Amino acid sequence: MATTADYGLGPNAFPRGWFMIAVAADVSSTPQAVHFFGKEMVLYRGKGSGRPILLDAFCPHMRVHIAKNTTSYIVRDGMQVEGDSIRCPAHGWRYNSNGQCDDIPYSTHGIPKSACLKSYTVEERAGCIFMWHDMEGGAPDFDLPALSEWDRTGEGWVRWTPDHLGTLPIHPQEILDNMSDIAHFAPVHGSTGTVYFENVYDGPIMRQRFGSGHRTLVDSEALLETDTWYTGPGILLCRMEGKHPSLMMICNTPVKDGEVRVWFAVMAKTADNHQPTCEEAAIARAYHESGLAAFAQDFELWQHKEPAISVLQIPDDGPFHKGRIWYRQFFHPRAQAAEFQARVNGSHVTLRGKGEVMQVA
Repeated sequence: MATTADYGLGPNAFPRGWFMIAVAADVSSTPQAVHFFGKEMVLYRGKGSGRPILLDAFCPHMRVHIAKNTTSYIVRDGMQVEGDSIRCPAHGWRYNSNGQCDDIPYSTHGIPKSACLKSYTVEERAGCIFMWHDMEGGAPDFDLPALSEWDRTGEGWVRWTPDHLGTLPIHPQEILDNMSDIAHFAPVHGSTGTVYFENVYDGPIMRQRFGSGHRTLVDSEALLETDTWYTGPGILLCRMEGKHPSLMMICNTPVKDGEVRVWFAVMAKTADNHQPTCEEAAIARAYHESGLAAFAQDFELWQHKEPAISVLQIPDDGPFHKGRIWYRQFFHPRAQAAEFQARVNGSHVTLRGKGEVMQVA
């Protein structure tokens, strides 16, 4: 299992950015243990606000895990979550949504200043729960994608139901390499007659523009065109036009250094300015299943590969080195991000026009 240090990505073990941590429908006022970025955390919805809250999991009093308990009377009596606050099941110490202890039920000497849990910035959007992670502890310096299609059901968009695909025993670097990898589309995904392939870097955004034929997804003379981009290191979106425009999302979130958890989802527009019918929703689900089948082709390769610490690259492979430079900005202090962005910002064309291969500097 390769680590961040093995790839030479930077001094921080984990990247800065927005990351998916749960499907929104799976999060309730019952606390659940989640493990990301090498940490145990507790995720729950406040009973007062209904908003998702994410805190470190171990009570500083005696290091009891707040979420992993079903037998304490605090839990059995349904008293663990009070409003947006949560109590430790061992001694009842209560922590508010900012992680600060605000009640010790048996204390006659007040609350120690150090009685606090680290809290995390969390957003609920498009049926998903996202957290902001930064090993320096800073606030977000770029925004989550808008995902506005989620709220456009009256225009015919069918909301996605994300699939949790489990974990992969690889560093996310291996996943992000796909953004530069023109050569895998034909043998893995069935692309034919690739017409253009371009990577565009713009600060925290990495984009891939791709056009080709396909063995099954389009007619023999038609072009399958995709616009795919990462917002930071953890959220991939892909827009595909056609009879039913669709938006695909793939999220990767580090569990520990060298292991990653993955989600997949597709929204599709199957109606014209009205709420989709059941039949139209079934079309959208078929788009999801088709996209998932294509992603599974990548997933199987990742499950069984050795780490590509360095790529034995030829010019026709695509600009792997540019993608890796872009990725490094998230493992360094944010003050250095502009240095890495300046090295890659702009368009890098591997193929422009059928058969015309461009050298990438």
